[in-house]
Amino acid sequence: MWYNAVMDTCFDKVYDCIVIGGGVIGTFAARELCKFRGKFLLIESGNDVAVGTSKANSGIVHAGFDAAPCTLKAKFNVAGSRIMWKKCAELDVPYKQNGALVLSFDGSRDVNALRRRAVENGVDAEAVTAEFARALEPNLSDKVVSALYAPTSAIVSPYELNIACYENFTANGGEVRLNSAVTGIERVGKLYRITAGGGALLTHTVINAAGLYADVINNLVCSVKRKIIARRGQYVLLDKTAAPVTRTVFQIPTARGKGVLVAPTCHGNTLVGPSAEDVNDKSDVSTTAEILNDVFDKGRLSVPCLNKRDIITQFSGLRAVCGDDFVIEESEDGFFNALGICSPGLASSPAIGEYLAEKVAVKLRLCENEKFDPSRRAITCFASATDDEREKLIAENPRYGNIVCRCECVTEAEIVQAIERGAVDLDGVKRRVRAGMGRCQAGFCTPALIKILARELGVDEEKITKNGTGAIVSGRLS
Repeated sequence: MWYNAVMDTCFDKVYDCIVIGGGVIGTFAARELCKFRGKFLLIESGNDVAVGTSKANSGIVHAGFDAAPCTLKAKFNVAGSRIMWKKCAELDVPYKQNGALVLSFDGSRDVNALRRRAVENGVDAEAVTAEFARALEPNLSDKVVSALYAPTSAIVSPYELNIACYENFTANGGEVRLNSAVTGIERVGKLYRITAGGGALLTHTVINAAGLYADVINNLVCSVKRKIIARRGQYVLLDKTAAPVTRTVFQIPTARGKGVLVAPTCHGNTLVGPSAEDVNDKSDVSTTAEILNDVFDKGRLSVPCLNKRDIITQFSGLRAVCGDDFVIEESEDGFFNALGICSPGLASSPAIGEYLAEKVAVKLRLCENEKFDPSRRAITCFASATDDEREKLIAENPRYGNIVCRCECVTEAEIVQAIERGAVDLDGVKRRVRAGMGRCQAGFCTPALIKILARELGVDEEKITKNGTGAIVSGRLS
């Protein structure tokens, strides 16, 4: 037990590193820390991981042709893109190298500029004709005059990746505290004292991966103050029956981002978006008809056959913008920032995680953890199983025979496993096994999901929420 006579406070444990933030950057950093011997803790203000930016983005593993050369964005984007497939294989997460096209409607100058940037960044990309692009994607607009083709661009399921890192971290001995918002950090000798979730924690080092609130955490500790701007991106999601493109289709990027894309998801849907609106409220994930219509119209410039009848839902996410580049550094002694990680943050996440973990390990002279297990297995998906595999699953666990979410063919067995792995609300189940993500958007399966959650968590049905706040039902379901 560690004792501080000045503060008259006892601590049972001093951590080697505390990671603040349960998004994909924080969980990747935490997972990579487990490659070393030490005591590591991940703290998250929400009731689950992947509840912020990491749950609501395009899911694109950008190849790295857009990031300005010699920036941290370029460095980590390219490095992260090259190792993402391996990380996804280890973690049993959907990954598809589907390639990307960046379309030009008024000439090849911008396309050639992007290609030169790609070459400088060491990324495989080539300027192609409109005819070549339409041969790859027949539904592209006739108004396209040229394009950049990047074959190494890929897609992942961002929230599944986030959750997989979290599960692998805990499987390797990492500790997690949810519902633990950080309210204070102070230097105590050579340690940091963090107040979070009503308690106090001691650690040798800190990794600040708090997403939209990383500036707040930074400003509690660092002499250089930061300010993060929340940039909202609104999307529409199309049904699996639409499938207008197989590759990610961009337009020439602007100073505010990569613009509106049309892209497949790993699960067969199509995303159109995002917008780029700076908002004052870091929790404002509302959507508006005006912006969504504008997003869809811009998507139609690339792919004219997009049909609003295929829309099954809309959503928005917030990007943490802090200047023109990432802030990834040891900002104070033992305090490591991963701040302003907007696009291409998802593509960069495995490389950022490795970098931060190695920096902490070198600073603390941590030894390699020979027992580290990089593998994690996902919940077996009934929808993608063969008939023989389904029969075997049902024989081993009869709950696989009860289809709860008809749109996505999700069984009771999968839902129970999602709860056992940490889901405490409807969105937590959805992110883990896709129950409620189909055409009816949980219109059919919500009552059954509430009953299963209440039963498995041992709480009343009126205690079950969609995303941590606000009961869905009043009283018991029949």
